[in-house]
Amino acid sequence: MTVSPVQNRQTYSSVIIYLMMLYTRFSVNFTIQRSLWLKMFVSLCLIGMAACSPAPSPSTSAPTRQPTLTPTQSPPTATNVPLAASVNGEGIPLAEFQKELERYQMAFGTELATDAQQTVMNDLIAKVLLAQAAQEAGYTVEDKMVEERLQQLATRLGGSAALDDWMAKVGYTTESLRIALKRELAATWMRNQILAQTPRQVEQVHARQILLYSAERAQAVYAELQSGKDFATLAEQFDPITYGDLGWLARGMVLDPKLEEVIFSLQPGQYSQVIRTAAGYHLVQVIERQPDRPLTAEAFLFYQKLALEQWLAQRRAASQIEIFLNH
Repeated sequence: MTVSPVQNRQTYSSVIIYLMMLYTRFSVNFTIQRSLWLKMFVSLCLIGMAACSPAPSPSTSAPTRQPTLTPTQSPPTATNVPLAASVNGEGIPLAEFQKELERYQMAFGTELATDAQQTVMNDLIAKVLLAQAAQEAGYTVEDKMVEERLQQLATRLGGSAALDDWMAKVGYTTESLRIALKRELAATWMRNQILAQTPRQVEQVHARQILLYSAERAQAVYAELQSGKDFATLAEQFDPITYGDLGWLARGMVLDPKLEEVIFSLQPGQYSQVIRTAAGYHLVQVIERQPDRPLTAEAFLFYQKLALEQWLAQRRAASQIEIFLNH
């Protein structure tokens, strides 16, 4: 019987976790970002029951498309194990990369796993960086912790025999699964330390906008504002549903940096000149602002994602990373 990619994903999703924060993007009236799960990093089976427990409650434009990676000759290690990458001297075996790539494609189907090689490589590097930082911080993954996760997994699957069958199906040996679990536990601990530092309250502004699609019309509306026309009245005219209300915005939630800079420069009651972005021509008015307003749950998730992205970017910049794959 042929199994569809969707069925594969549904079956596999019952025995995997998602470690890394998911790529998100906010959008409000075409230019404000809204929390949408876009791309998931495939991680290990079921250690989310404890290791990948929800992050402590408390980078960004869309990722650029990167070239496909294909295996090339990698330098042998002291034990002659070919490597896919090296992170601060710690190798990522080529065999591990290839197996993780297979699991990723099994989860999402090859027709949906675009840029799969780059995604898997970035995910593995991120986990190594997080695990290394955990070790530097003094966190140690003891063998008994790994054994507990294996027992939890076996229980969830229906016993040791079922665990063996599952490992054979997704390409794990007992040794490789233990190694991966150990790294995952350390990486998850470090991730949670980073996310725990996400602020609950930040400066925010409540704004509304008039969005137009021609420079001439935008300038005409700006002239009306200059002559004394009420901004809210005009906003309602062009957007009778939301009246142009953008809600409360925190820094980083506006997709266009220039637009965000203008919004946060305004005081309550002030409005901007015409601002051109990829979405059109904006006139923005700040209604009110607060220096330390609590983040909504959606905005807090965005800030967590941003904190993790920034940490990883800084860590990568300070690390020695070699990728032994052709671009």
